[in-house]
Amino acid sequence: MNEDSLTEYRTALNRLKDGQPKIVPKGTKITRDAVSLEAGRGKGSIKKSRPVFSQLIADIEAAAAEQSLPRRGVEQQSDRLKSEIKELRAQLDAALSREMSLVYELFEVKHALAKITSSKVIPIRGRNSAADDPKLHD
Repeated sequence: MNEDSLTEYRTALNRLKDGQPKIVPKGTKITRDAVSLEAGRGKGSIKKSRPVFSQLIADIEAAAAEQSLPRRGVEQQSDRLKSEIKELRAQLDAALSREMSLVYELFEVKHALAKITSSKVIPIRGRNSAADDPKLHD
């Protein structure tokens, strides 16, 4: 294995780290096979049994571990946001329930008030104004 081949593998690893691969799809998980394919080599060409790849394999494993860290953070944030949405929906349902209860109570009070005012209270002004009242013109 010559130095140029290792340089190609390292360049491929860097492209995968940067999220800008040329051969494999974007977002591909960083593995030895992904680095091999991105370098234009065959799958499985980076073998643990070859001492020349020992440092490259260590770098690939470190990059893979680093790649998986942000996903855990995103998953935790996603779970937190989902629970917050669930809590907010429960609060919204409770608020709507209270509002509907108050609307119903207001309806009942207005209905009771209408019964009270129509039978016992005489309005100061009737439907006709004093100018239109025929009794006052005679």
